[in-house]
Amino acid sequence: MKYAIIAAGEGSRLKAEGISDPKPLVKVGGECLIDRLIRIFMDNDAEEIICICNGDTTRVASHLATLQRDGLRGRPVPLRFLVKSTPSSMHSFFEISSYLTDGPFVLTTVDTIFREREFAAFVSDFRHTGYDGLMGVTDYVDDERPLYVQTDDKMNITGFFDSRHHCRYVSGGIYGLTTSAIFTLNNCIARSERRMRNFQRALIADGRRLQAWPFSKVLDIDHASDILQAEQLLASNV
Repeated sequence: MKYAIIAAGEGSRLKAEGISDPKPLVKVGGECLIDRLIRIFMDNDAEEIICICNGDTTRVASHLATLQRDGLRGRPVPLRFLVKSTPSSMHSFFEISSYLTDGPFVLTTVDTIFREREFAAFVSDFRHTGYDGLMGVTDYVDDERPLYVQTDDKMNITGFFDSRHHCRYVSGGIYGLTTSAIFTLNNCIARSERRMRNFQRALIADGRRLQAWPFSKVLDIDHASDILQAEQLLASNV
């Protein structure tokens, strides 16, 4: 299984609140966000980990180069990374998509916090699904502008909405996708789309079969206060 990490955001809200580290190097529970994801992906049989970071700071690129050379805590890391500033997460996805065309993959952003056991179950189910995408969702609303996910009684995804729209779940920003998603992504870029939520809507419009996979909680690290909340979530990971 391949894994991909979008780590190209600026983390401007964290900086405004006094967090000097670039977001991928922010520590939760004593572990950098980027290191945590890489470790979890390796624990789930990562054949290759593709990462994109922005060119506004050399610290993240330097950190990734060290991981590529020296490994993570003595473990070799099958890491490929790209340094490029992009206007949106969807454009970051597009920049690394050429490395994701030979089989299914799991994609997430660098600040996504989830329980590791749930993620392992998600990956296991994705390996055996016949769907075009298995999308991590949660009924815990933490995002300031959540993307609501409409499902039927079999957890098939029937729509994505900016308002609740009688939806139980919101997107967790954890995507298990097959290569068919790359065709949809390319068409989104050609139409000058910018937002990942429009990519998800385009998957539905293109007839991709998507299923929702419920996580108990998914958090994003957008504010300094989110760090403590994330540490409390991980401390309860039993």
